[in-house]
Amino acid sequence: MSSEPDTAGSPEERPTRTAIELGPQCPNCREPWLRPTNLPGRYRCVYCLHRFELTSVCPNCGEHSTIVRMSSTAILKCNNCGDSMLQAV
Repeated sequence: MSSEPDTAGSPEERPTRTAIELGPQCPNCREPWLRPTNLPGRYRCVYCLHRFELTSVCPNCGEHSTIVRMSSTAILKCNNCGDSMLQAV
């Protein structure tokens, strides 16, 4: 047994770490744990348990947007101002 530390080589040889995308950010707690529910256009944060509904009018700027209620293609941010299109239920 050797008491020397195990080295993985030079920094060029080490694999780089990439950020893991956990999901959309919750408007309430800002944690990345917002998940779609079984109802279209509804989301729940699995961290703080708040519920949200996708709206067609931005609560920040009032811009109207078409809602795509499919969870895989839902756009949760306003195209005009970039604010969240989710409102608490």
